[in-house]
Amino acid sequence: MTRTIGWGLLGTGGICRAFAEALADEPRGATLVAVGSRDGARAQAFADAERARHPQVRAHASYESLVADPQVELVYVGTPHADHAASARLALAAGKAVLCEKAFTLTRAEAESLVALAHKQRVFLMEAMWTRFLPAIAAVRRLVDEGAIGEPLTLQADFGFDCSELPATHRVLDPALGGGALLDLGIYPLSLASFLVGPITGVHAQAEVGPTGVDLHTAFMLSHANGGLSQGLCSLRSTTPWRALLLGTAGRIEIDSPFFHAGGFTLHRPGQPPSTQSLPHVGNGYAHQVAHVNECLREGRLESPVMPLDESVALMGWMDAIRTQVGVRYPQEIGG
Repeated sequence: MTRTIGWGLLGTGGICRAFAEALADEPRGATLVAVGSRDGARAQAFADAERARHPQVRAHASYESLVADPQVELVYVGTPHADHAASARLALAAGKAVLCEKAFTLTRAEAESLVALAHKQRVFLMEAMWTRFLPAIAAVRRLVDEGAIGEPLTLQADFGFDCSELPATHRVLDPALGGGALLDLGIYPLSLASFLVGPITGVHAQAEVGPTGVDLHTAFMLSHANGGLSQGLCSLRSTTPWRALLLGTAGRIEIDSPFFHAGGFTLHRPGQPPSTQSLPHVGNGYAHQVAHVNECLREGRLESPVMPLDESVALMGWMDAIRTQVGVRYPQEIGG
């Protein structure tokens, strides 16, 4: 019989609501038992709204109370970027497994600290890069591993929205909250390039920095250990096509738009007709990640083989490097 994993949501924002929906879409032993907020009324309102899907969910008026809940085995951290490290640290210190929303932290130093604590506590920790677990993206990775396009050389991907109507106080424009295009959107092409082309060894970036001090429109080129070169674009100024194209020495794969929520892809190889595969995801797509994390816990794993901790730390380091090149620093890095 499949062991049920009790999940707790740390946060009550839109991403946590989407995650609660996904927990209902993954019936194989996943249950939402609690939600926590610094605002008890918000936590209670969230729990009340979720009772139709999760009748057992209860509200906690603090993060400390949530992570102390004995029925919570795994904590999903769905707070703004600047809070990821502190919230994940709180849960890890309480001996809880953690799935922390991406981008993993604000900086590589924070990521290294979290990983060290997870190792010390001997509890599971993973960055919530849910796109890797979509059936379409998992199938693309299998094709790469099988040599279907020869050696992968380049990923070209873009992710942007027109956010010109947002007030300057919005979190994506606030450097104190880890705002900017890079952490919110750029992590998707960056992580996908690492996943499909291989380890990153260098980066060159340019950006437009806005009046609040965050990057609004950022382009970067990555060097890979196998000699490949990838290109990423993230933007808060333009709604991009949300496309991803993987180029190899013996073919290419066009991932359906939006690539971060892909439901299929087309394989092109010289001398052969294009081969299109439709691989729709369950619900909003997060359920595949939920299933993977549940399985990791049942198997006693301390990290995911699909989104390993060393890779999350490395990706945070590359985002540090991009920000250094374009002149973006967060207040936390310069003493507030």
